[in-house]
Amino acid sequence: MTPSRGDVSFAEATRVFARIGLLSFGGPAGQIALMHRILVDERRWLDEKRFLHALNYCMLLPGPEAMQLATYAGWLLHGVRGGLVAGLLFVLPGAAVITLLSALYFYLGGVPVIAGVLFGLKAAVLAVVLEALVRVSKRALKSRAMVVIAVLAFIGIAFLKLPFPLVVGLAALAGALFPALAEDGKQGADTEGADNAMVMPEWTRPSFSRFAWTLIVWLAIWFVPMIALVAALGSAHVLSTEAVFFSKMATVTFGGAYAVLAYVAQQAVDVYGWLRPDEMLTGLGLAETTPGPLILVLVFVGFLGGARFSGIDPLLGGLSGALVTLWFTFVPCFLWIFVGAPYVEVVRNVRWLTSALATVTAAVVGVIANLAAWFSLHVLFSSVGEKAFGPFVAPAPDVATFDPVAALIAIVAAIALLRFHANLIAVLGAAAVAGMIWTIV
Repeated sequence: MTPSRGDVSFAEATRVFARIGLLSFGGPAGQIALMHRILVDERRWLDEKRFLHALNYCMLLPGPEAMQLATYAGWLLHGVRGGLVAGLLFVLPGAAVITLLSALYFYLGGVPVIAGVLFGLKAAVLAVVLEALVRVSKRALKSRAMVVIAVLAFIGIAFLKLPFPLVVGLAALAGALFPALAEDGKQGADTEGADNAMVMPEWTRPSFSRFAWTLIVWLAIWFVPMIALVAALGSAHVLSTEAVFFSKMATVTFGGAYAVLAYVAQQAVDVYGWLRPDEMLTGLGLAETTPGPLILVLVFVGFLGGARFSGIDPLLGGLSGALVTLWFTFVPCFLWIFVGAPYVEVVRNVRWLTSALATVTAAVVGVIANLAAWFSLHVLFSSVGEKAFGPFVAPAPDVATFDPVAALIAIVAAIALLRFHANLIAVLGAAAVAGMIWTIV
């Protein structure tokens, strides 16, 4: 029996969410499993159906679903302050670590030992992305229509160079207009009424006045700093550009962390030039070794952009870029939960909406496939060009620049993860050691 929310003190909830934040390694799947074990099995603060109901809602949102689930759970227990504490404790430990690692990379990345470690990490990350592709495919591609959508999304973003938001928008439109495309358009509806016997706190009930005030306050928290940055530095300054870019990213990246990476890789590397393709892989490898959501790789991106292009001291610019990225990536996540959670029952039972988001998830499989291909080419070949065939643009790697050692590390890591389900941190650690030894030798 789930205890009354009043039985859980704020101090106790804070301690438990701090523990979750410090132990949340291994990507969203492992983090969600960790929260389930602690909040449902050990503490019994949430029952199974309420937990799954919250998870289903968070899966419908743009951004990192695991962080949003932690925020939702904290909100259920202690309202807005509970959600804030749970969400921040899930993010801040990893954010501090990735910021430190970003600074070390910026200043010491060229040292042979460090370069070797990063070389091994980059190669192993290919296997991590492939594992994510397999996992998401199994969950999302449950019909031929979903497979077709995934293939079309891959072609659109890989060969037609369509913008990520357009690919997502077209997939959502298809699902909304043709709900039958989604094999299970009413997924999650079986939870309706599951918690009717539970006495829910007052703040979980829909209220228009609370909705309006929450929306106004969080929109101000989100946009007032952005307006101030643009006014103080100009719209062309890298910190202003990062604020706008990561805000846009927070609204369109349905499908979890790997969908975010695909969008960022396309924009931050090719459009803004804040970092190189291989550095995106470095950041992802570093983020995989830290607690917190995988999306913290964006802090690495923001740090390098600020350090290189802010026009001030590189360390101060990097820290400013990291802070801007952190703010405009995660503030929208709190907005989605605090504004939308009281209406989650209504959202979960709108068939066309759930169908649209199901097709978006299928399109994200194609996006992740593109991400895997893009990363692979830039790790395995030191020179990658492009060739046009009418409206299509295909990558053209220089075969003479193929790196067999990177390929070997990636293959071994893939076998370890996909065949033997080895521990992710252990695989990354072994790859880093292999890369270091190869570089030194």
